[in-house]
Amino acid sequence: MTQYVLVIDEGTTSTRAMLFDEAGAPVASAQHGLTQHYPAPGWVEHDASEIWDRTLMAIQAMVERAGGADQIAAIGITNQRETVVAWDRETDEPIGNAIVWQDRRTADRCAELRGAGHEASIQAKTGLLLDPYFSASKMEWMLEHRPEVRAAGARLAFGTIDSWLIWKLTGGAVHATDASNASRTMLMTLDGPGWDEELCGLFGIEPASLPQIVDCAGEIGRTDPALFGGSIPIRGSAGDQQAATIGQGCLGVGETKATFGTGAFILTNSGGRPLHSTNRMLTTVLCQQAGQRSYALEGSVFVAGSLFQWLRDSIGLIVSAPESEWLARSVADNGGVYMVPALAGLGAPHWRADARALICGMSFATTRAHIVRAALEAQAHQAHDLMEAFGADGVRWEELRIDGGMAANNWLAQDLADMLNLPVERPEFVETTALGAAMLAAVGAGIHPDLEAATQKMRGKVTRFEPSMSEEMRAIRLAGWKEAMSRV
Repeated sequence: MTQYVLVIDEGTTSTRAMLFDEAGAPVASAQHGLTQHYPAPGWVEHDASEIWDRTLMAIQAMVERAGGADQIAAIGITNQRETVVAWDRETDEPIGNAIVWQDRRTADRCAELRGAGHEASIQAKTGLLLDPYFSASKMEWMLEHRPEVRAAGARLAFGTIDSWLIWKLTGGAVHATDASNASRTMLMTLDGPGWDEELCGLFGIEPASLPQIVDCAGEIGRTDPALFGGSIPIRGSAGDQQAATIGQGCLGVGETKATFGTGAFILTNSGGRPLHSTNRMLTTVLCQQAGQRSYALEGSVFVAGSLFQWLRDSIGLIVSAPESEWLARSVADNGGVYMVPALAGLGAPHWRADARALICGMSFATTRAHIVRAALEAQAHQAHDLMEAFGADGVRWEELRIDGGMAANNWLAQDLADMLNLPVERPEFVETTALGAAMLAAVGAGIHPDLEAATQKMRGKVTRFEPSMSEEMRAIRLAGWKEAMSRV
């Protein structure tokens, strides 16, 4: 009988469980939305109990679909990164809401640390820049502003979402995080096996409250038998963007992927040595196996798919995200309209937490379609900014492999090829974040000997988009984008 790999894909707006067979084919999935909490401007929170409850429901549905826990060879976990949960080890309950990666409440604290001269040493150690995006300042804020967190003392556990799910899945037996997620906290050095005492001291965090750092593929733990009618091994774990890079088969140096989900995240494999950016890119752990790490250079854009959620839910310009494609096709061009989607500040390569969104160039001739098209065009404009920054760091893109929910939009895929003047490749199965976690779990369970073999067996077919835009039109678009950015 076929044994399945079960993937937990815990994202920002939803959580789901997916079954994959040994060939990497998706068999079934269950998905549940997550409530977004916005208690103040720039603040974003999740209820960690809701995340667990809805993830559990999704897993239970997949275990039933598989025919029982004994039909699942391994679990792989992938998750929204940087988001922080604090919980009580004795009660297994969260202490307040999780602070989400998009949250900007610690911008002033990061600016204070930057002003005190800490950014250079932090970047040298962690590959990260001082920004509210990362976990450390969120943990510090919890300790300083939630008395119940500090009062927990030795009972306090901190973790990113992978760590929270592993804790709950194992019945509190395992407090662990994989190296790819740990590299996004700003508390782990790129080449160190554990947490850095100096960084923990800077943010006032006790290392004892943090999880053990483990491999991305291998023995992580086993689920509590009471949850699913049997114990299932957890054999893979990676942050969502690292998992997507693996799922896209970017295992060679220089291979590049872009995930267009809630945000847009572009990673280039840099091999076994971290490449330190001089152009405000991030260096991150791509994967750790048997204690050996591979690295990636990353550019992170905070707002991509969430822009269309905002256009739908808050502004009412679209009824559904797929509607954006035919609206973009319904007009000949953007009508002079440009959008800078800085709804949560600007990420790489600008890193301006104080930036705010802008729509400019409108006239009485502007229609809903022009504004929606400008929102789609902004994705390629932001990607072009990142391509230039990567190039300045000596990393030249030869092609771009795209995935994520937005990648299903053919107009967007072609616009990326046109604006970047590069071939764009999209896999038939665009949810490569989940596929990457399945590959890691399959390797960790011994189904495949290594990631190269898993990629050959599991990745599937691809579609290519070739550039067709004239140099003149590309230059006009980029000039308009730069003008809009100058206003922000």
